[in-house]
Amino acid sequence: MTRPQLADTAYAPAALAKIQGYHADVVGAVKAAIDANPVVVVGMAQNPHVKKVRVALTEAGVPFAYLEYGSYFGSWKQRLAIKMWSGWPTFPQVFVKGTLIGGEDLTVAALADGSLKKMLA
Repeated sequence: MTRPQLADTAYAPAALAKIQGYHADVVGAVKAAIDANPVVVVGMAQNPHVKKVRVALTEAGVPFAYLEYGSYFGSWKQRLAIKMWSGWPTFPQVFVKGTLIGGEDLTVAALADGSLKKMLA
């Protein structure tokens, strides 16, 4: 990965344990959904990009599992844990066969160029 990240050795053990345990239940639920479904959309209420990607997948005939974590007014800590885990800074987060393909713009592009359906084949 080219994005700079601290190495695990650059954290004090107590800090690393706190990071790894930060809403581990939420991260575990996302991982479980990704393991169980070919396409997973992780989103939040009231976000227009989440709605647009769900509509685009539905219109393309691509079934998906949807996990929603709060809205702009709540559950920000759970969403932060997901962002820390995935490294993706926004919602939606779209996973295809365990691979993060991005948010709305990249998902719509993958639908348009056929690469999303190729990933599912």
